[in-house]
Amino acid sequence: MPLYVYAITSESHPLRLDDVSGVGDPPTTLYTVGEGSLRAVVSDAPEDLAAGRRDLEAHHTVQGRLWGEGTTLPLSFGFVAPDEDTVRAVLRERGEEFSRALDELSGRVEFNVKAVQNEEALLREVLAGSEQARRLNEATRDGGGTYEDRLALGQLVAQEVQARQESLAAEIVEALRPLTRSEQLSPPSQQYFLNVSFLVDDDKAEEFSRTGAELAERYGEVAELRVRGPLPPYSFA
Repeated sequence: MPLYVYAITSESHPLRLDDVSGVGDPPTTLYTVGEGSLRAVVSDAPEDLAAGRRDLEAHHTVQGRLWGEGTTLPLSFGFVAPDEDTVRAVLRERGEEFSRALDELSGRVEFNVKAVQNEEALLREVLAGSEQARRLNEATRDGGGTYEDRLALGQLVAQEVQARQESLAAEIVEALRPLTRSEQLSPPSQQYFLNVSFLVDDDKAEEFSRTGAELAERYGEVAELRVRGPLPPYSFA
């Protein structure tokens, strides 16, 4: 029977799962598969598992409950194992690695920071800071200018935008880094010019949240800063 795997934890975790249900419709029952001092929290894997709201919420509810009561290695949504024997084999083969990771994550949480650029404000910055960009913008206004002018303007703006985004992302990360243990930086995307996860000690979590809010206010005119957390440390498990 395929198993949906939520997290790995130690035998000392309270594992109070009676009032929490797993993914699927109807919701599946949670139980544990053990090997040595480790436990995997699992349920039967539904045939219709999908990354929809119902199953995503169930997955994160289980993760939140487990992390709220002890250290876990949370797995990303959608992890399915063929059977219990496979789960036990993985726990046995990678037991030392998992135990070490549990020790490293104990007393720590994850924060995710994303930044979205205000395109209008950024364009104003580019035009204010570049005489060449202002000249080309004037020349191509209302459909004027040559093809070469429009091409040059597009290339110049793209270069300036990238440079400003890289500079702003570096400033944000540098401001938060002293409050963290480690970080996982994702490549920029069309939506987010900054997407970074931080591992933070519990006793630094409040300060991290406060600093994130201050940065969001400071850069609010040019970018929207989104700070999520504290979260189970998905990115560091």
